[in-house]
Amino acid sequence: MNKVRKITELLPGFMAAIAIAAIAKLIEGLLPIHLIGASVIALFIGMLINNFRKPSEHFSKGLKFTSKRVLKFAIILLGASLNIKMVLEVGKMSLCVMVFTLFTCFGIGHFVGKALKINWKLSNLISAGTGICGGSAIAAISPVIDADDTDIAYAMSATFLFDMAMIVLFPILGQAMGLSDMAYGLWAGTAVNDTSSVVAAGYAFSEAAGDFATMVKLTRTLSIIPTVMIFALINAHIKRKEAAGTAKNVKSSFNIAKIFPWFILGFLALTAVNSLGIIPAAVSSGMKELSKFLMVAALGAIGLNTSFKDMKRSGIAPMLHGFIISALVVIAAIAVEYFMGIV
Repeated sequence: MNKVRKITELLPGFMAAIAIAAIAKLIEGLLPIHLIGASVIALFIGMLINNFRKPSEHFSKGLKFTSKRVLKFAIILLGASLNIKMVLEVGKMSLCVMVFTLFTCFGIGHFVGKALKINWKLSNLISAGTGICGGSAIAAISPVIDADDTDIAYAMSATFLFDMAMIVLFPILGQAMGLSDMAYGLWAGTAVNDTSSVVAAGYAFSEAAGDFATMVKLTRTLSIIPTVMIFALINAHIKRKEAAGTAKNVKSSFNIAKIFPWFILGFLALTAVNSLGIIPAAVSSGMKELSKFLMVAALGAIGLNTSFKDMKRSGIAPMLHGFIISALVVIAAIAVEYFMGIV
């Protein structure tokens, strides 16, 4: 009886998020050019609804469940579409560029965030979205660091705005610099954020560049694994320090079982199984689509819990942070290519 009651409490919010996801996917499919992903559309639809009418308590439990639990399940399913062998196929050159872009995002991003007085969670979510894979990275890291819905929405918005600019500017800059298909594909695959934006920017240059950019982007997605683990440890360390100020015996209340992001084990397991070729291509593709849809639903739920007024209070600093980091990543990626003699 309790289980039935719990499901009944979760259903309204969950179904509201699913409805937003369905509308977002429909809008994405109707667009003549794939410039904006359903995740961002769902986030903005949710925020727009919140702006006119904040969801009642009737929806709150289901929305929280969707934005937390369903999001983690979606990340687990994402592992079925990734292949560790791809890292070797793409080659050492792309990994080298990715190391520098990730260092730029999280290394310099840390100091930029401090200079702009942005809280460490929002700062690192923006860096993760810029350095790894846009919305997917933000979604994967947010539950590990206990990020607020407002921080998630702001990070997604910053990533989206600069992706739109990159889709237009990258092909123009690539042509102006006389980049080869491979050099441009590597540049776009390591410097543009969201997967849909990488695809749009890559194929706008050429089909070969688009193919290579997509492959580099999928390889870049694998860096979610160590990044999530690192942030789990950082968040635990910060919590331990905060607790130390209020209690003496806090060490016993912190252990690896509590801070370990267990959903990442499912993600790793599916990635390993898919790398061995055990999952049929059709099943892998289906799990990827389900993962993407549930992630869209989770972001719709986050949007419903986020108001534009809350984002306004954060000011212009997070957007400035996103601009600085995005610009530095673009420069770092092409600079490494020139240094390696790829361009």
